[in-house]
Amino acid sequence: MTRADRGIPVRWLIALLLSAAIAISYFDRQTLSVAVKAIQESIPISVDQFARLQSAFLISYAVMYAVGGRMLDVLGTRLGFLLIMVWWSLACASHGLATGFAMLAVSRLMLGMGEGGGFPAATKAVAEWFPVRERSTAMGIINAGTAVGGVVAAPAIALVLRFTRWPWVFFLSGAVGLLWTLWWIYEYYMPARHPRLRDSERDQIREVMASRGSKEPAIPWLHLFHYPQVWGLVGVKFLTDAAWYFYMLWLPKYLYDARGFDTRSVGYYAWIPFAAAGVGCLVGGWFSSWLIQRNYSLNVARKVALGASAAIMPLMFFVTKVPVQWAIVLFAIAFFGQQSWSTLVMILPADLFPRRAVGSVAGLVGFGGAMGGVVFGEIIGQMLKHGTGYGPVFAISSTLHVIAFGVILLAVRRVQPLDIVGEAAPAAL
Repeated sequence: MTRADRGIPVRWLIALLLSAAIAISYFDRQTLSVAVKAIQESIPISVDQFARLQSAFLISYAVMYAVGGRMLDVLGTRLGFLLIMVWWSLACASHGLATGFAMLAVSRLMLGMGEGGGFPAATKAVAEWFPVRERSTAMGIINAGTAVGGVVAAPAIALVLRFTRWPWVFFLSGAVGLLWTLWWIYEYYMPARHPRLRDSERDQIREVMASRGSKEPAIPWLHLFHYPQVWGLVGVKFLTDAAWYFYMLWLPKYLYDARGFDTRSVGYYAWIPFAAAGVGCLVGGWFSSWLIQRNYSLNVARKVALGASAAIMPLMFFVTKVPVQWAIVLFAIAFFGQQSWSTLVMILPADLFPRRAVGSVAGLVGFGGAMGGVVFGEIIGQMLKHGTGYGPVFAISSTLHVIAFGVILLAVRRVQPLDIVGEAAPAAL
């Protein structure tokens, strides 16, 4: 019996394929954070050096997020994502060859260069395959890969470290990414050229396929900055990803330093917030799609879901003030809210801009997010180096999503497709 006979829609298999890629990405970026205690046995890493290693990843990630979006608009999603995955898999494996801080920093830079193209590729693929009514659900499935990677990372890395030395964490992670490329080559094509797309599914995505025939030229990159919606989304990601990268990349280190955990304990507990993040990805996307299906406007559906996601983030203020069990619960709530938020923010470029610009806009937005992680990460490193402790850091991070929601209300007055034709004047706020 063929897959077509079983009635599995190709576009939802592609969503799972992209989710798997994002899971590998988030596993790879967790390797250093979880394995750092084992790495420190052979390579000394201070708190501020740890912050610099994360900044090395995020700086190159930010640049590639922006350039990668444009690259995908030029190369296309199929070839572009293949090259991206091969690069970042080899970069991840290269960590295992490091003998000092400098080599680790180079590997982090290379990893960021590859992974920076992941989400622009996913956003572009959603625009290529999914009609508006399904996009937030599809992006929720894809973004749930962040949780899968995070859930698996801590216990899997702890297991590897139990039986072998830390370089194998990176060698095995890189190998998984290279295996994924075989699936990608087999499965991903544009809808019009996909060899296994059934006629019934072609009818379901007719609106997407009709727009794919457009021969309009790409929108000049600098022209995108004429639009306040672009500036708003970049600023929003700068604020909220500053908090997210702190929570995600520093969670194991916080548990090591402030709560006295060892590697086994981190493996036992650190997956829980990521599991909640996966639920958040699905719930945020589903809730917005549910509102649209109940005949609420796209604008209302997106903003109500975003506002609800932001509303729970201030609970992180209390992380350092409660027992560790409740701290894990608060992390889980925040990861849920953040990834519900992130799913919706990542789909906004496809909601607002024509497909020929989606990769570029998504890249610029991701650049803003990664730079937020760089700036806040450096601030965190200096604060901890000078003895402020984690309390003030959590106090600052707990406010950022609420501020960002205010920015969305100001910069994106209505979530609806913008009227962009060539060098036409930007749409008003």
